Amino acid sequence: MSDTTQRRPGRRGPHGRAPAEKPKDFKKASLQLLRFLRPFLAAMIVALVFAVAGTVLNLTGPNILGDLTAAIQQSFLFLPDQGDYLVQAIDMDEIFRLCILLVVIYGAGLLCSYVQGLLMATVTQKNARNLRTAISEKINRLPLKYFDAHAVGDVLSRVTNDVDTIGQTLNQSITTFVTAVVMLVGSVIMMFVTNWIMALTAIGASLIGFILMFLIMGRSQKYFARQQRYLGEIDGHIEEVYAGHNVVKVYNAEHAVKRTFNDINYKLYSSAWKSQFLSGLMMPLMTFIGNLGYVAVCVVGAALLVNKAIADFGVITAFTLYVRLFTSPLSQLAQAFTSMQTAAAASERVFEFLGEEELSDESGKKKYLSPASVSGEVSFEHVRFGYDPGKIIIHDFSAAAHAGQKIAIVGPTGAGKTTMVNLLMRFYELNGGCIRIDGIPTSELTRENVHELFCMVLQDTWLFEGTVRENVVYSKQGVTDEEVVRACKAVGLHHFITTLPHGYDTVLDDKANLSAGQKQLVTIARAMIENAPMLILDEATSSVDTRTEELIQKAMDRLTVGRTSFIIAHRLSTIRNADLILVMNGGDIIESGSHEQLLAKGGFYADLYNSQFESI
Repeated sequence: MSDTTQRRPGRRGPHGRAPAEKPKDFKKASLQLLRFLRPFLAAMIVALVFAVAGTVLNLTGPNILGDLTAAIQQSFLFLPDQGDYLVQAIDMDEIFRLCILLVVIYGAGLLCSYVQGLLMATVTQKNARNLRTAISEKINRLPLKYFDAHAVGDVLSRVTNDVDTIGQTLNQSITTFVTAVVMLVGSVIMMFVTNWIMALTAIGASLIGFILMFLIMGRSQKYFARQQRYLGEIDGHIEEVYAGHNVVKVYNAEHAVKRTFNDINYKLYSSAWKSQFLSGLMMPLMTFIGNLGYVAVCVVGAALLVNKAIADFGVITAFTLYVRLFTSPLSQLAQAFTSMQTAAAASERVFEFLGEEELSDESGKKKYLSPASVSGEVSFEHVRFGYDPGKIIIHDFSAAAHAGQKIAIVGPTGAGKTTMVNLLMRFYELNGGCIRIDGIPTSELTRENVHELFCMVLQDTWLFEGTVRENVVYSKQGVTDEEVVRACKAVGLHHFITTLPHGYDTVLDDKANLSAGQKQLVTIARAMIENAPMLILDEATSSVDTRTEELIQKAMDRLTVGRTSFIIAHRLSTIRNADLILVMNGGDIIESGSHEQLLAKGGFYADLYNSQFESI
């Protein structure tokens, strides 16, 4: 196992998305998001103007509907002596005018809502696209030490969950919040303009219900948080058990696994039942609030009508609509504010990531080593390094590799073998000393220039979803099919590829049944195609069997001809023909020499080598 792998923190459960949280600094997070939204502010303002306009238009509707009711009522004349109504001529022109006006107002409100929705959908999706692009570019500019200290799932969550949360809030909650405020204020004003007594009645009746609603919301919130936490736990538990199903079977751990699952499942059931039950009360409560407002308005309105405090039924009709317009925004405001808090927390995480320290700017570096002209002379001069500056693990490393040599680096786990390779590739910066390629310090070359001088085969294989040919070629340009076949034959992979359904055009995805050794062979063939002047092999044969290892070893012998090669190996049998073997322990070179020389010394290397063959 590589040294860097050991230092990485354990990953979180893949589905363990944290419940919605509040931002540490709501104002700061909001300002950061606004600055990022600066190119779209004009469109957002226009969208909000249309949203307000649509709301105002909808607020005028009940008043006109009241006038329409009054116009119809005036056609009926009550005759007290006869106890009946006399139907008079109905002013159809006035009624038709009011109906046309209502259609125009509501139609204009619909058009405003359509324009607002179109603008906000465009803004939110473009902003989400820009955020994902910014995060993707940021990932390429971050040093590896960042990923050593942060879980992969956390970074992925910022690209997916957090960006989606921001997008949904911008698209829905902001306009909802603005329209709800306008609707709330506007309906209150219109009610007081129409009749202040009925206005106080409607508001008082509604507030009683809303007090109950907020009490329920406050109580249910903790159960929703528990539900999210236990949902993450049960998802993580199921995935762990599924991934290690064979181990569970071998150790007869089914009952223990079942007990753990049942415990989490019961906690999830309990919290989900309570949260869903309490949240399920919201809609009936909203219906109750609305009905209570209607009853109060009708009772008070009837009393006012009897006492001739109001002139006609149109006022009562308008008020029943205003009650609905008043009660709806209050719940919308509560939901919108919660969503905005969640979005602010997501923004805080996204911009925290975007604000992380990046790799140093190298635009001013002018030195360049062409891969075609590099001889492969590499020297390590008094190298000092620590992943934590306060904990130096490479104290004083010095070594020289001549052009075309095969250099093997061996030692126990944690000795610093992989670390030295990472330093050579400039994945990390030195704390002291110097590494030179053809006499030029790597610090004077750009990272891109250093990387193109090496081809690399790692212990952990990486294949992407694409054809076999695409995986072998990867980023290399101008590679012919003959070169691909030649590389695959060299590593003993050609025959297997020909047995695949579509040969070299077979897509490697989750359904592709490749063994660990075959995946490694693909990455080795990729290194051959790269054809860089220097080669790094980090436990390249650790995932293959002995027979395959022999084939790879022969291929590597051909690959290393004329190239300076650095080989990290635990299987010491694979590096017996190395020109120079560096034995590391505790971050320093304790022995160096050829295989025969080191065995003859009878030191640390000899003990390592003999221990591997004692059991054979």
